[in-house]
Amino acid sequence: MKKIKFFPFYLLSILPIQLLFILSDITYIVIYKCIKYRKDVVSENLKKAFPEKSKQELLNIEKKFYKHFCDLMFESIKTLTINEKSIQKRFQLQNTELIDDLYAQNKSVLLYAAHLGNWEWQAFFPKYLSGHQVTAFYQPLSNKYFDELMQIIRGRMGVLCIPSQKGYKTMMKMKADKKLTFNLMIGDQCPAWNSAKYWTEFLHQKTAFLLGADAISKKSDCAVVYPKCTKIKRGVYKTEFILLDSSPKNAKTFSIVEKYSKVLEQNIKLQPDLWLWSHKRWKLTA
Repeated sequence: MKKIKFFPFYLLSILPIQLLFILSDITYIVIYKCIKYRKDVVSENLKKAFPEKSKQELLNIEKKFYKHFCDLMFESIKTLTINEKSIQKRFQLQNTELIDDLYAQNKSVLLYAAHLGNWEWQAFFPKYLSGHQVTAFYQPLSNKYFDELMQIIRGRMGVLCIPSQKGYKTMMKMKADKKLTFNLMIGDQCPAWNSAKYWTEFLHQKTAFLLGADAISKKSDCAVVYPKCTKIKRGVYKTEFILLDSSPKNAKTFSIVEKYSKVLEQNIKLQPDLWLWSHKRWKLTA
């Protein structure tokens, strides 16, 4: 029934990825050159983040971002039918022994991730990490059709999708049931004006960060890991796990979110076009 309900997306998904990239190139022309989707936001964000770069350098990053953004849409759709051989070819993990060591120590993990690279392909983690139950905290979409589609995409390989507001409670229940979890949590959204936040210097801006991952890791004592992402070539990504803290309950206040902000900044500077520049990251001011 689900394949019938989402037939157009399954039909797209079975196409060879090189053909999907041709469709992505066409989409790029429509979104960037015709519709100019959030072009003002992207341009302003890049100017703020890289004041040292020339107009031409910023324009080059802008164009590369939109090309990557379009690729990301079609790569996500490909997740519906992609096979294991293609996953191994296109999604490489480094330093998995870090996760194995944490599993041996009977530690659950909070993956403090970001909208960088292809974060949707983190749905492939269960194929690589056999010890932990992989979960993903997510904000339900207002459109129920697309919300269900995203849950299918993210859950196909075994990721347990959990609404963010139920994330901590679900983690603690699984901990009580003696289940080790590997919890995916995105931390680079702009906080709501009335929510708890941490301010730090980030890409030349005073930037507010959400405190959810910091607070949850301390309460649960999950090890905190950042997934450093690089794009090797079109449709091929590499992720390296970086340990931020192995015992957060003993960490200083805000130390985890501060470490996260620094490794994320370094990751963005490595390949600027891979970050989601179309969101209004700096709509809050200190």
